[in-house]
Amino acid sequence: MLLEKDFGRLIVKVYENRQTMGKEAAKEASDYIIGQLKIKEYLNIVFAAAPSQNEFLAALAASDGIDWTRINAFHMDEYIGLPDDAPQGFGNFLKSAIFSKVPFRSVNYLNKVDLPPTEICEKYTQLLLKYPIDIVMMGIGENGHIAFNDPHVALFNDLKMVKVVELDETCRNQQVNDGCFASMSLVPIHAITLTVPTLMSANRLFCIVPGKLKANAVKNTLADSISEKCPATILRTHPSATLYCDKDSAAFLG
Repeated sequence: MLLEKDFGRLIVKVYENRQTMGKEAAKEASDYIIGQLKIKEYLNIVFAAAPSQNEFLAALAASDGIDWTRINAFHMDEYIGLPDDAPQGFGNFLKSAIFSKVPFRSVNYLNKVDLPPTEICEKYTQLLLKYPIDIVMMGIGENGHIAFNDPHVALFNDLKMVKVVELDETCRNQQVNDGCFASMSLVPIHAITLTVPTLMSANRLFCIVPGKLKANAVKNTLADSISEKCPATILRTHPSATLYCDKDSAAFLG
């Protein structure tokens, strides 16, 4: 590890490269899950879908000792308007990365119901009320978003648990930078997302953010005033959150 430092209540850990970062973050997440399953019958975990999570999810799925049959899996956001089988769909990404690799108690998709987006939000809200979130595995966007809570739609006191949002240009361009879409014209404009208070309601947050394209977002998350202008700044207030970076994403930390 190159650095461990507290920023507010947020613990930041920096590693030499994203492979080491993913492996070490997965080990800490695995240890936490195993410990929680000793005191709880089952756990409810929300997963992020993005290339930034690849190393982490691969290592987590390969972890020994986790009883996945006692874990309900959720994901935090999804595009509106993509075909069900689109590889860019976040549910499909997570199915490939982890949902199909381990025997979850249940996997709860945002996109696998033939309903209008507002009804999908309501049904997912009811699921989350029934199964309160224990753990969130997440990232941070280039614009500082968490899930699809871009600055112009993020509300720290949001009364909704799940909502429809319009994606901003930086967010949509990130999907091109990540190699998920060939051009921004192909990136959906609207999506469904878990809101900021929903994510922050989890008992434990593991935030995995590698890559040089995230360096500004990491700097802003740790240095800016806590506000919706950089939604990820709210992580500094969570009582049990860790941000995992590689050398590239932590380039501006000094």
